[in-house]
Amino acid sequence: MKKQNKHPLAWLSGKDYKTGKSDSNRACEVSQTDVSDAKLLDAYSHAVISVVEAVGPAIVSISIGRESQEPEFDLIGAGSGFVITPDGYILTNSHVVSKAKKLETIFVDRKRLSTTVIGKDDSTDLAVIQVNASGLPYATLGDSSGLRVGQLVIAMGNPFGFQSTVSTGVISALGRSLRSQQGRLIENIIQHTAPLNPGNSGGPLLDSRGRVVGINTAIIPMAQGIGFSIPSDTGKWVLTQLMTQGRVRRSYLGIVGYKRPLERRIVRFHKLSKDHGVEIVSTDPKGPAREADLRVGDIVVEVNNQGMGSVDDIYRFLAEWPIGRPLTVTVLRGKDRINLEVVPTEAS
Repeated sequence: MKKQNKHPLAWLSGKDYKTGKSDSNRACEVSQTDVSDAKLLDAYSHAVISVVEAVGPAIVSISIGRESQEPEFDLIGAGSGFVITPDGYILTNSHVVSKAKKLETIFVDRKRLSTTVIGKDDSTDLAVIQVNASGLPYATLGDSSGLRVGQLVIAMGNPFGFQSTVSTGVISALGRSLRSQQGRLIENIIQHTAPLNPGNSGGPLLDSRGRVVGINTAIIPMAQGIGFSIPSDTGKWVLTQLMTQGRVRRSYLGIVGYKRPLERRIVRFHKLSKDHGVEIVSTDPKGPAREADLRVGDIVVEVNNQGMGSVDDIYRFLAEWPIGRPLTVTVLRGKDRINLEVVPTEAS
């Protein structure tokens, strides 16, 4: 059995300090490990560097201010965004621009341009803004449906006003749900570990090929290393509506309700698919539900024969239902099961 080299410096030099001879086996082993680790690190670094160099020029900082006679005191907030077309359209978060009286976009070369809001959708926390410019570098929206847990992602933005900040992580979960400021449920949220801070909102989440797979929207205060992004597929749909119509059109019933458990005997008697319904607590006086005779106290259990166990189930259904097309709402009223035809209008 080979005697171990005891001198502490032998691990660095590969020499036996008692004999002065090289321990070629030991030196060769350490060298191969170092080279292997370096190759792995270089591959990872190369992927991140390539993305940063390619997409970095498209990342912008958004300054939110108020009208003032003292410009140095104008700034009241900041967020991030990224250019999506060479003629100056930019995607960001709705909450970044929602309360702004004055907007300014700052590019990586420190050029500052006044900015106009084209449209925003609070229900998905997305907004499109525009600057008067052309020939701008822009980022490409990728396909978020193919993402996998564990996949490398890169976040870029301007946290705390530090421009062009890069962080990396992995996708830690898919299909999360997150509440918008209006209470609507945003579906299929991406959870990841790329560190985010205030000011990252609106910046892109990128895959290793530099394609935008998400729009960073939130961090959980007091949590460590948990970030959330709106998937790029949602971004594409909202983007199309905002750029063509200035808003996202959704069907609207005009009811306010809450999730209510149903007695088992009622579920069995009416052969319901869910053990909860949505009890109506108020209706819009001029809304389609009131016109269709939906009443306070009714419990919505189905829409077009699909079980509705929560308000979110109704939101999901209406998000894809054409405005103005009649649908059937099934409610429990006392002991009776009633079907009512409702014609949704556009949500304001």
